[in-house]
Amino acid sequence: MTDLNQLSETELQSLLENAGKALKERQYSKRKEVIAQIKDLAASIGVNVEIQETGKKLDRRSAAVPARYRNPNDSTQTWTGRGLKPKWMQALIAAGHSPSEFEI
Repeated sequence: MTDLNQLSETELQSLLENAGKALKERQYSKRKEVIAQIKDLAASIGVNVEIQETGKKLDRRSAAVPARYRNPNDSTQTWTGRGLKPKWMQALIAAGHSPSEFEI
């Protein structure tokens, strides 16, 4: 094993990239082996299995929610109406104001 403290930055970067590639290749080959085993086991009991592989993970991030309320004292402070009420909104409601007064 190589002493990592003796390697230069470029050598360390290259080592990281090569290790990442090797890990992905090993995971891919292991995945193929497991899929083959599953298909063999299914075939041994007379079941046909179709495994659909997706190359990319789904992006579950949704679009940003537009603000519904704006602080009348500081127009940079807004709130979408989701989650906990911001302190400025809590203070204005406690002072007797209605949230509808601050709608955008």
